[in-house]
Amino acid sequence: MRSLGDHRLARFGTVGRAAMPKTPSGPGAEAPGDVPEELLQRVRTVILDRHGELLEASQDGQRRRDQLRTLVSQIMVADGFGVHRLDREGLADRMVDHLVGYGPLEPLLNDPEVDEIMVNGPAQVYVERRGRIEPTTASFRSEEHLEDVIARIVAPLGRRVDYSLPFVDARLPDGSRVHAIIRPVAVRGPSLTIRKFSRRALTMDDLIENGTLSREMADLLALAVRGRLNILIAGGAGSGKTTTLNALSSFIPDGAERIVTIEDAAELQLNQRHVVGLESRPPNLEGKGEVTVRTLLRNALRMRPDRIVIGECRGGEAFDFLQAMNTGHDGCLSTIHANSCADALVRLENMVLMAGENLPHAAICEQVRSGLDMVIHQARIADGTRRICEINLARTQSTAFTWEPETGFARHPVAPPAHLIAKLRRAGLQVEAWAYAVGGKGAS
Repeated sequence: MRSLGDHRLARFGTVGRAAMPKTPSGPGAEAPGDVPEELLQRVRTVILDRHGELLEASQDGQRRRDQLRTLVSQIMVADGFGVHRLDREGLADRMVDHLVGYGPLEPLLNDPEVDEIMVNGPAQVYVERRGRIEPTTASFRSEEHLEDVIARIVAPLGRRVDYSLPFVDARLPDGSRVHAIIRPVAVRGPSLTIRKFSRRALTMDDLIENGTLSREMADLLALAVRGRLNILIAGGAGSGKTTTLNALSSFIPDGAERIVTIEDAAELQLNQRHVVGLESRPPNLEGKGEVTVRTLLRNALRMRPDRIVIGECRGGEAFDFLQAMNTGHDGCLSTIHANSCADALVRLENMVLMAGENLPHAAICEQVRSGLDMVIHQARIADGTRRICEINLARTQSTAFTWEPETGFARHPVAPPAHLIAKLRRAGLQVEAWAYAVGGKGAS
């Protein structure tokens, strides 16, 4: 059976009559996006017969779109298609979207208010706006049309999705994260999920304005990052962990420290100059060439890092991450899927066990609590907002801040343990700043 990565790529990555997606035919058939069927067929014929090079994947994306847009407008004028100039330009844009873009997803990808796009088969497209999920009027002509769009996404990355491997992770050119899954495992038809890459990383001030945390919490977290505390951000999917991680990274001194980031899919947007970014790689079609996060972390330890930032701990890399934090690599940052600060510690322990190093569980627990300094728990609330619900000191299990729906943010004055005092002083920070951030309780 031919894969989407092969069969669909033949349509979109080469020149030829097979290079265009099919359109509906027969009585009553409608072209996508209110594009007249007769005009769509006419444009398709001209492009395939005379301008096939515009369909080559090697062509510059924006240059190719501009040329196609001009060509479509010329065909409409030549055929006497009587529409206003502005309407003609909009129609040309929609046709180009279907010829070389992502079809009905293009307007959603260009909408700055859309954070995530969820396609449940050809007839259902949902988006997330401001934390709330809502349906859209966008749709695909058929399952084949949706599969064509999936193929356009994965083909430039050398990936495929077919019967033998019916799911794939990919990334759009702008960095947006993509997951696609098709039949037979997707019983209701192909499913596509796109988490859009923010064009501008939110700052800590943005998070405060959005109600994610209070000013006092931000002061404490800024002190923790500057003091080179090892911090883990916990939360569920879509809770804003990576956004908070980005905001925390802004407190790392620019140029004074070498930062190594390690991710499954590059999402972090660090503004510092001295940054090395590493990204894992899945195996190729033969099952070879895989580069895991754990492998990258082991390499990072040889790169003289001052800070190690892991986009997310998911498996055996937790063991090496823990070893790094316990052997002088202070200031490490990462995220983890967990329902609370306490659960995050348990999950981290379980991930260390997944590494297969046969360590006693008691030793793992001791390593977690001695290496990790602070845990932040973040959640998405029913109204769509993201909140930091708890800031916890890992070693003493002391809670510095909480958030509750009824009471909002609350400070819980807690003295910093002796090891945190030592870290803050080594970083040249005043311990009194801790007392100010948590509401007046200094070192005991």
